[in-house]
Amino acid sequence: MQNIVFLDRQSLKADLRAPSFAHEWTEHVQTRPDQVVERLQHATVAITNKVPIRRDTLAQLPQLKLIAMAATGYDVIDIDACRERGVAVVNIRNYAVHTVPEHAFALIFALRRNLMAYRDDVLKGRWQTEEQFCFFDYPIRDLHGSTLGIFGEGVLGQATAKIAQALGMKVMFADHAPPKAAGVDFVPPEQVFAESDIISLHCPLTPASRHFIGMPQLQQMKRSALLINTSRGGLVDEQALKVALQTGVIAGAGFDVLSQEPPKDGNPLLDIRSPNFILTPHVAWASLQAMQFLADQLIDNVEAFVAGKPQHLVI
Repeated sequence: MQNIVFLDRQSLKADLRAPSFAHEWTEHVQTRPDQVVERLQHATVAITNKVPIRRDTLAQLPQLKLIAMAATGYDVIDIDACRERGVAVVNIRNYAVHTVPEHAFALIFALRRNLMAYRDDVLKGRWQTEEQFCFFDYPIRDLHGSTLGIFGEGVLGQATAKIAQALGMKVMFADHAPPKAAGVDFVPPEQVFAESDIISLHCPLTPASRHFIGMPQLQQMKRSALLINTSRGGLVDEQALKVALQTGVIAGAGFDVLSQEPPKDGNPLLDIRSPNFILTPHVAWASLQAMQFLADQLIDNVEAFVAGKPQHLVI
């Protein structure tokens, strides 16, 4: 009998089918860090999206055999401690291949065409005062013929590239250490910063990638360039980005993530009220179709592990 505990069921708005094996199922709307040990005390399988499970917690959970991520990212899990204790970790693969690139381009279109600025002016009554049929105070730029630079050549980066190419854009991937996807042309990161009209981030947050974009990198970009982050908060120095937007170092940015979520202690990007910056609350992944795909694969992952044929193993 497997004892399965979902620590943060509220994070997934989708139907979950019952696993096909004998089990006990417990789900919690949300779980604070100080509640994890108590709630997983008798669990053999833990399901988490954003609730951390660290080394000291794992040491108090002798029955735990599997942590099933209800997400692709697993930075909330102490992987080294899991490896030492023989706890398997599985994650979700390829569920956001449409929703995240579409959200990235929603941000790109809105910023590239200055939709927020025009909408704000219409709401303020500006159009009614014009003598001709339109006004064009803010630059509108086509995507066709522009250059998209991408950091991260995984499925999301490649799916974003396909949309860009369909729109007639040139695509550059920033070179980095292996592995490299087949059929992808890479250029040095410095060239991506210097030549891109838009930069889109699709890479994981690691100690090496934290704040890999700061003021020096922002200053390498074109003053007309946009920075899009639908990946992970912390990849960009948020205070530096705020200054860059306020001083015209770059033209705009669209972010779906912050370094701390929810940002209960504040964040520099929350203070920006300019139409050249759009912030959404980490929802790029959350189309209804993507969430149901995730929910189905989550149960598939647990069933495969219990059947002795684990899939999508992180370790």
